Amino acid sequence: MNPIHLIRTNSDNPDFRTLISELDADLRRRNGEMMDIYDQHNIIEKIDTVVIAYLDNKPAGCGCFKLYDTEAVEIKRMFVRPEARGNNISKMILNELEDWARSLGFKHTVLETGAKQVEALGLYPKAGYKPIPKYGPYVDLPDSICFKKAL
Repeated sequence: MNPIHLIRTNSDNPDFRTLISELDADLRRRNGEMMDIYDQHNIIEKIDTVVIAYLDNKPAGCGCFKLYDTEAVEIKRMFVRPEARGNNISKMILNELEDWARSLGFKHTVLETGAKQVEALGLYPKAGYKPIPKYGPYVDLPDSICFKKAL
């Protein structure tokens, strides 16, 4: 198996920025013009809670979280490059983000994904996430699917 390692970093990391650009292009391919609505919710301000996975010392995937409320963080920008999929990288990133949030005293994670993100819809339930009603900016967006997990 190929060596995979994770780093904790922030949103200024150039590898994170590259991966996010690839994620945005992938979402646009899958969802087309619908992304004109969703893009406004995917803007990454300065975030100090970013995880990047490296496969053979090359950036392979990422994720981050931001404050949701006093007890929860919102998982954002989860992505694994297509050529790196099948190596449990998304699960490793998600576990690292959850561990990090837990170490900071948070009790829950929430997240939103789209109906066409089949990989995400496979990952989150297996990782213990339960469907919840749409929250915040996603309430009126028809393709949004929201989840929550107790840490």
